[in-house]
Amino acid sequence: MTTVDFITELFCRIDDVLTDVSKHSQAILYPSEVVTIAFLFAIKGVGNRAFYRWLVRDYQVLFPKLPDRTRLFRLFKSHRALTARFLAEPSILGVIDTYGLELIHPIREGRSAAQIGRKGLSNHRWIVGGKLCLLLNHLGLVVAWDCDTANVADNTFQPLVKQFEDQMVVFADTGLHAATDDPQNLKICHRGEHNERMLVETVLSMLTLVCHFKKVMHRVWAYFQMRLAFTMAAFNLLVQWYGLPADEDGFVPLSIAEFSL
Repeated sequence: MTTVDFITELFCRIDDVLTDVSKHSQAILYPSEVVTIAFLFAIKGVGNRAFYRWLVRDYQVLFPKLPDRTRLFRLFKSHRALTARFLAEPSILGVIDTYGLELIHPIREGRSAAQIGRKGLSNHRWIVGGKLCLLLNHLGLVVAWDCDTANVADNTFQPLVKQFEDQMVVFADTGLHAATDDPQNLKICHRGEHNERMLVETVLSMLTLVCHFKKVMHRVWAYFQMRLAFTMAAFNLLVQWYGLPADEDGFVPLSIAEFSL
């Protein structure tokens, strides 16, 4: 499948989900076009200038009414709410974990009054950035997510678990444990327990390698949240591209490597 074929089919799949979303009378692009380009940005995983250069140079024929770069990214931000349509349904069992995203190098901390990231630990190293918390169902699809600065404790995201208290039992590591009032559906697992939790590591590995998700370059919090929202939605769409067929052992393999741009 060529990149042009992939972009065309991606647009068709997104348009099927957004059939009831109408185009504003003064808008240049249809909502499906905006979301498709935003998905490409999330999958490509580079800075906004590099992405826009790539899009204009190679694929503007697919989007002839492409606006200026700054206007395009403002459209991404204003269409962020549509990503909720691509989140998965909860299942009886789920898993939750956090993931640190570096915004600036730690040596540059404090140089700008507009700095949005904070210093925190991620994978046993210091970063200055944000923290993503994602809740997956038993198939590895993103059900819900939240974010904060990198300095917050993992148990800050317990409300994400609590909102599915009547729908899911959620496995988590000890970082999600609080001294009091853990959600009733939160199952704290110590090292070596319930190794099916490694499903979340598989998902994070794909996001890191395919979407270059470990380091992002946003300088405004709303655009950082936009990037996370479209990346979560794009992952759910790509991982189900061919359905979720199980092998002879009942295992459902997940992969998005072939969609790397």
